[in-house]
Amino acid sequence: MSDVLKTRVTEMLGCQYPIIQTAMGWVSDPNLVAGSCNAGAFGFLAGATIPPDEMERDILRTKELTDKPFGVNFHMYQPNAAEIIDLVIKHQIKAVSYSRSPGKDMVKKLKDSGVICVPTIGLPKHAKKAIEMGADAVTIQGGEGGGHTGAVPTSLLLPQVVDVVGGKIPVLGAGGFKDGRGLVAAMAFGCEGIAMGTRFLLTKETPVPDATKQRYLDCHNPSEIIVSSALDGLPQRMIINKTLSQLEKANPLKMLIIAAKNGLKFRKHTGASLIGLLKTALDMKNSGDVTLSQAIMTANVPMIIQKAMVEGKPDEGVLPSGQVAGMIDELLSCEDLIQSIVKEAETIIDRFQR
Repeated sequence: MSDVLKTRVTEMLGCQYPIIQTAMGWVSDPNLVAGSCNAGAFGFLAGATIPPDEMERDILRTKELTDKPFGVNFHMYQPNAAEIIDLVIKHQIKAVSYSRSPGKDMVKKLKDSGVICVPTIGLPKHAKKAIEMGADAVTIQGGEGGGHTGAVPTSLLLPQVVDVVGGKIPVLGAGGFKDGRGLVAAMAFGCEGIAMGTRFLLTKETPVPDATKQRYLDCHNPSEIIVSSALDGLPQRMIINKTLSQLEKANPLKMLIIAAKNGLKFRKHTGASLIGLLKTALDMKNSGDVTLSQAIMTANVPMIIQKAMVEGKPDEGVLPSGQVAGMIDELLSCEDLIQSIVKEAETIIDRFQR
């Protein structure tokens, strides 16, 4: 392997290649994480949509499937965040990833236990805050990325953030990456690796039903993968489908009613109390990131996504996706995906060096 692909990220996380499999709710399960790690990447388990006992089950199952280090993703404001942190420390998980609105005490507790903290952010100013909070690395997602995203394209955002960070900590690029060309491009911008969600979603190891995977593969036009605020009031990139079109036309009252119903479903699924969910909404509002109505509507996200990702009904749920899905036309194993990325990157690097 080219020495160029050995970065602070590979040293810090203990992975072979500077490629990160991001956590996706209902998608990043033990099979995907173990498959990613065994192939030389670093994978994150999704911990934002499951109860703590199932989180522990998934951690233990992942350890059975791989002896490589891996991480756990969760939201600092979710009702069971403290329990997730305790599990991470108990099972000596290598790293955690989370949104850009961390609880400072939580980050300190993790770092005091030797856990590497890698927040995902979307603006240069958030990078400064992340460093102040103690982040060991940051993942920067450009506008092409799936799920909640910003408006600045990856190619413009990465060099901005790299300049702001100034080499203090490693920067990972996310949003629009799927191959070796993207990895080399990100490193040319000053990143020390890439993070991919959609590309890993479309691998053989994911638990996503075949009907839903096929819907992604059938999307051959990146322009069909739009940014909408219909789901929870915040900009989120998804493949346009019947459900999203209906949500786009719903009035605010109808959306709040839908959110209330989904909130009750989410409470039942995760075991969180009603008071806990309300406290989470207030904490999100007080952070200054969202309004109270947006915080309440976040309950829409996991339960509507579940329709597609778990039940295999892509037209009845929503399909979070990076624009890169419009350029992916085959399912690969994690091993084949990683090897193809590394081979292409090394070929490009060799050409440059010659």
